[in-house]
Amino acid sequence: MASLFTGGKDSTYATRLALESGDDVMVLVTMIPWREDSWMFHSANIHLAGLVARAIGIEHLAVQTCGEKDRELEDLRRALLGLDIDGVVSGVIASRYQRDRIDRLCRELSLHHITPIWGRDRGELIEEMLSRGMSIMVSEVAALGLDESWLGRILDTKALEELRGLQGRYGVDPCGEGGEMETLVLDAPWFLSRIEVVRARREWNGLSGSLVIEEVRLLGKGG
Repeated sequence: MASLFTGGKDSTYATRLALESGDDVMVLVTMIPWREDSWMFHSANIHLAGLVARAIGIEHLAVQTCGEKDRELEDLRRALLGLDIDGVVSGVIASRYQRDRIDRLCRELSLHHITPIWGRDRGELIEEMLSRGMSIMVSEVAALGLDESWLGRILDTKALEELRGLQGRYGVDPCGEGGEMETLVLDAPWFLSRIEVVRARREWNGLSGSLVIEEVRLLGKGG
């Protein structure tokens, strides 16, 4: 089994749930788009996905993709054809565009498509992730109500309360679905190591922005 992996909360948690359900996830596959406006694949701090995979302790495969609509699926097809797998795990929650295309590709390749968090209530899902000890950093925002102060913020109970308030006021999705919020997972109870951000800078254009992470390190978790 392969898991489509970005180092963000959704792919990280979907991978964990698949493992807990007995799926043998042997490789984490990261598609690295040349374009920031990829239709299918996450690009914010995607260069750190391999480090998160190391922290988890699962083999990682990084694959370049053009990032152009439909053509990027062909890049994914070639990546999956080179693997000895029987299925694909993805962290899709509500995007039918993404789920339907991965479904179709998996059918063509005779692979199972496992979607552990598909259709979940997003408020309950993010609360569950935090209750299970995931350390989640906000790395990109693009939604009314999510200002520059959110960049680099570690999600916690207070942040969830604020997200619920923004949901009622502006319609912000608590999970940041649809590109409203991108994340990086720094630690979880099942990680072998934890990630520390050493140096980062904010880029803000007045409506949206990114935390550009320039230096990180892996730290041990010994008591």
